[in-house]
Amino acid sequence: MVNLSAMRILDRYILKSVLSIFLVCLFGFFFLFIIIDLFSHLQAILENKVGFDILKTYYLSYLPAIFVQIAPFCCLLATLYTFARLNHNNEIIAMRSSGLSIFQITKAVIIFGAIVSAFVFWINDKFVPSYRLLNENAKKTMETGREKKKLKTAEVIEPLAIYGFKNRLFFANKFFPVNKTMEDITILEHDEKQNITKKIIADKGIYKDGLWRFYKSITYTFDEFGQLIENPQFFEEEIMTITETPQDFINQRQSVDFMTISGIEEYIWRLSKSQAITVIRNLKVDLYQRFTFPLTSLVIIILGIPFSLKIKKRATGLSSLGLSLILGFLYYVLNAISIALGKAGILMPFLSASLSHIIALSFVYCYSYWGRSPRGHPILF
Repeated sequence: MVNLSAMRILDRYILKSVLSIFLVCLFGFFFLFIIIDLFSHLQAILENKVGFDILKTYYLSYLPAIFVQIAPFCCLLATLYTFARLNHNNEIIAMRSSGLSIFQITKAVIIFGAIVSAFVFWINDKFVPSYRLLNENAKKTMETGREKKKLKTAEVIEPLAIYGFKNRLFFANKFFPVNKTMEDITILEHDEKQNITKKIIADKGIYKDGLWRFYKSITYTFDEFGQLIENPQFFEEEIMTITETPQDFINQRQSVDFMTISGIEEYIWRLSKSQAITVIRNLKVDLYQRFTFPLTSLVIIILGIPFSLKIKKRATGLSSLGLSLILGFLYYVLNAISIALGKAGILMPFLSASLSHIIALSFVYCYSYWGRSPRGHPILF
């Protein structure tokens, strides 16, 4: 039997190999991503004479999103190479002969995968959304040669379409955030069965002192069959009981990619009574994926361990790289399919976001207990 001190030495030995390969892969992929992207934008950079500050902002803000995407693949490649090399050198056999199970041998790497997953979750929620927005602005500057002005000084949003409280749907031809003004407004109110109960049309709306004031507005009221209940009401100026603020319109207009988990949860809460079933379902899939995607690093390490123990070729590095590409491709294809099925309403949102993990862990479980070594022992335990 191996004592505790020897186990710690063994864990450090394996972890050192995995960590070093992980970092080499990480910086290698960073370099490749930046070089490929740089060459793809080289013409625009030269034509628009983009300064170093813009380039620095663009690529530094690009790093968190790159890290989140490549971290699982780096974990897989590091795991496959480390254990394939140990297996090729018969070190796995020596460890097994001393009484260690495969789980005891690989637990340090599994813990490493859990730490990477937690770090990916933190980066993905705290940095990726804001840095992605910064990256998009820098990219537009690179491509157009003009630095985008801040939202508070210039931007006009046209058109605007937003779901709101009380099952309302807002349309505005133009929205001026700096002036808190909307033009050519249409508001549709629905009942729980999605029947239109009220339609409001206004030339202009201004948000002032916490209230929306609509000018030259016409209000139509309908029954459950879509028939007018009363004559349309016209107002030169009308104060509307609308809880949404201009900032709410700006926040809800953002792509989910630019939202944090709390932002997505708030958006779902705002839409919870709007009966916007498709939008809510898609948002829930995106929300659950924010929790399950970071686990990819851990799950893919567990998935890669059985395969790494089968590699005994002399070209260990090439074998590991080839197997990593195959497993990574299949894993991401499966995840993309499950997400698509979830947004199509075929799978429940949580199941859609976690299906690839479930299938991968189920495969490892079956392989562990049904696949046997030549001596009849389970592969992993």
